[in-house]
Amino acid sequence: MAADARVAAITARIVERSKPTREAYLGRVKEAVNRGAHRGVLSCGNLAHGFAVCSPAEKDMLAGDRVPNLGIITAYNDMLSAHQPYETYPALIREAAREAGGVAQVAGGVPAMCDGVTQGQPGMELSLFSRDVIAMSAGIGLSHNMFDAAVYLGVCDKIVPGLVIAALTFGHLPAVFIPAGPMTSGLPNDEKTRVRQLFAEGKVGRAELLEAESKSYHGPGTCTFYGTANSNQMLMEIMGFHMPGSSFINPGTPLRDALTREAAKRALAITGMGNEFTPAGEMIDERSIVNGVIGLHATGGSTNHTLHLVAMARAAGIKLTWQDISDLSDIIPLLARVYPNGLADVNHFNAAGGMGFLIRELLKQGMLHDDVRTVFGQGLAAYTVEAKLGDNGAVIRMPVPEASGDPKVLAKIEEPFQNTGGLKMLAGNLGTGVIKTSAVKPERQVIEAPAKVFHTQKALNDAFKNGELGGDFIAVVRFQGPRANGMPELHKLTTVLGILQDRGQKVALLTDGRMSGASGKVPAAIHVTPEARDGGPIAKIREGDIIRLDAVNGTLDVVAEDDYAARTPVTIDLDDNEFGMGRELFSIFRQMAGPADHGAGVLG
Repeated sequence: MAADARVAAITARIVERSKPTREAYLGRVKEAVNRGAHRGVLSCGNLAHGFAVCSPAEKDMLAGDRVPNLGIITAYNDMLSAHQPYETYPALIREAAREAGGVAQVAGGVPAMCDGVTQGQPGMELSLFSRDVIAMSAGIGLSHNMFDAAVYLGVCDKIVPGLVIAALTFGHLPAVFIPAGPMTSGLPNDEKTRVRQLFAEGKVGRAELLEAESKSYHGPGTCTFYGTANSNQMLMEIMGFHMPGSSFINPGTPLRDALTREAAKRALAITGMGNEFTPAGEMIDERSIVNGVIGLHATGGSTNHTLHLVAMARAAGIKLTWQDISDLSDIIPLLARVYPNGLADVNHFNAAGGMGFLIRELLKQGMLHDDVRTVFGQGLAAYTVEAKLGDNGAVIRMPVPEASGDPKVLAKIEEPFQNTGGLKMLAGNLGTGVIKTSAVKPERQVIEAPAKVFHTQKALNDAFKNGELGGDFIAVVRFQGPRANGMPELHKLTTVLGILQDRGQKVALLTDGRMSGASGKVPAAIHVTPEARDGGPIAKIREGDIIRLDAVNGTLDVVAEDDYAARTPVTIDLDDNEFGMGRELFSIFRQMAGPADHGAGVLG
């Protein structure tokens, strides 16, 4: 089925807007392909260094330039649950490459930090910028020009967006992303949240809290809630970077290993040495990016991707805007209920039909572009499947069942959970921002209340402990933007604001910072730009100002009797953000960071 006319129209305007930069980008990709994107351009000394540790047979193959060489970019470390499974992947990939008649080498490692470890800590101020460091680190590994294709081993929050930016920067190379999968289900997410709230109210101690957290995050794989990490996996599949059905298979299973081997062999099959050459920069186009945005809306995915998708698109010369994202949200129905926008976790989502079911339902009404290129070599309809392990140990694929395995988790498109997507752009005299609406009850999506102003999340939490947060209010937490302190997630506010809302108060958050990728039930206008550090309107808010946040109509305004625009912005001393936990190494990033609606990065 052809794409819905409304989806097609938004895609067409992105194409038109992007023409100058996209054409220049594709010209660079073509030039790199023609120049020789492999060992043929290296001198004998270059090549000898590049394969010094290879076996004699591999040296012979690489010296003759007769076989493809696969570069592995890995985010492995054994502290983070989502990346620990990657320890064994290089061996699997090398073995698969040998079976396919090729060679594989680890081209480089990239850092992988966990927002779950750094939430509320100084290290969180490095988190967003780690995306650009990851892109640059991957670029260093690929700059040796030893490779005909690359596979990318990454899962979590900034890692996948950074790797995508690298893959598109090296767009002359085919790129396959290989996931590690989610950990098995542990303590239900709503129970974990309940214990967190009890701890915040002083009703349970640290021992009880740690026990609950440890039962939630208990083994290898991604956290099972639908935050940025699992939104990443959804994106990689719906954009065609994953093999079909591979996103949410648990680590350490025979099927997971079989999918890894298959992905490595497929990466070798789509190099320029074969008949299915699929350079990443040509494969990913405006339709692929729009499909990613649509997947985000249909699943109620992470707000962080209003930053990351813009930055990823820019790496391919594509100009995606928040308005595009918001307009698509008005069209795309919500088909998934996964925590925090439901009680299920991603394992339940996968068991209900997962990505194959979701993609099929969206395609039924033309809500996705089917006519895209993917690493699998076919249109997106080829992804309406579930992966299984065949009798011979290889991957087989079966069409997903017609009915959802759990209609409370995954809905058919004729009966969506809501008729619009989970994200909305906000605009008004306070600037522009975004809000995640999929987990916010309809009666809470419009709030008009006085402002309580804070300059750190600690200050707000201290006010809660001191009993200072009575009545209805909108918490303004400013000087949290990329140029102020690196735009950390303000996840520590989720519990406090949730408690107040549960007590019957009308509360909301307004910030130029980020919330967790699992932003939940409290209305939160986030990523507000221009940020306070740059004198944006958010820096002019005074204690008690009446603010109106309207997620239905997409507006964000201060209701002021004076000339609000003429007010002088507040400034504060930001020296506390300059040092400690590596922050001094990132001062240049804070100085050079772009605005949130351009991706909040330093690249491009």
